[in-house]
Amino acid sequence: MNQAERFESLAQQPFSTIGVPADSGKSHASYKGFLSTSREIIQNRSMLALLVRRDIKSRYKDSSLGLIWTLIRPLTQLAIYFVVVGKFLGAERGIPDFAIYIFTGLTAYGLFSEIVSGGTASILGNAGLVKKVYVPRELFPLAATGTALFNFAIQLAILIVIVLVTGKFHISWNLLYLIPSLIVLISFGLALALLFSAWFVYLRDIGYFVEIAVMVLMWASPILYSWQMVHDVVMGIGLPWLLQIYTANPVTLAVLGFQESIWGTAERGLALPENLMTQLCVAAVLGLLCVVGAQRIFARMQGNFAQEL
Repeated sequence: MNQAERFESLAQQPFSTIGVPADSGKSHASYKGFLSTSREIIQNRSMLALLVRRDIKSRYKDSSLGLIWTLIRPLTQLAIYFVVVGKFLGAERGIPDFAIYIFTGLTAYGLFSEIVSGGTASILGNAGLVKKVYVPRELFPLAATGTALFNFAIQLAILIVIVLVTGKFHISWNLLYLIPSLIVLISFGLALALLFSAWFVYLRDIGYFVEIAVMVLMWASPILYSWQMVHDVVMGIGLPWLLQIYTANPVTLAVLGFQESIWGTAERGLALPENLMTQLCVAAVLGLLCVVGAQRIFARMQGNFAQEL
């Protein structure tokens, strides 16, 4: 094919709109914009898979232990929390198999925190691609989410093996809690990753804020203590509304659902919020709506990414 034929072929290619449509202020346009972006992401799914593989390979490049490092951090956290919080501070009292309980919560929360942390830095970390090549910018937070899911799958497999070996795993309908719990963790994590990654381009202080927020949110979730402990303390001081606020946290609900599916909270005699499954399903729907809203905000802000970077 000569140069003239190549130009003619390019001229016949259909035009595609990049960015936010002109009528994006209308309510129906946001819905249409999200669908068009989703179709564009699906068309670039091979690029998304390539970004995920690149992130995984670069993370463990030149490492002797490789994927084992995926387990070293949570297992180290488990050992520290088990000894310091469980033994020294006595948090293990009233929580059977405290080590499995902690590891279950850490596995669930680790997925959420890695999506948020990795997604926040994803645009800035791929500045070279953003400035030189056009791809849907949402691919970068999505790639961080894919990497987090890969690490989560490894940790979840280890958790299931531990539970099976110790004979603490029981197949029951409680496993259904795992589905809405994962949807809540992934959807809210991705929504925050989209928002923070866009803001991080314009305001670098966002990175420090996310570090602190992730740390605080971990201690605000029933990972190192049980929900029943919070219930007893709050009810003891006569502030039931405070318990409602605490339980309304989507991460709290997701961690509780994850613990119920793997660890079996109710079977071990610990209290759970009423209608936990219903609350989880509502939170899952809200999480998916948050992803739509976050993507539209992301789309409005992405126009100046290359200039800011």
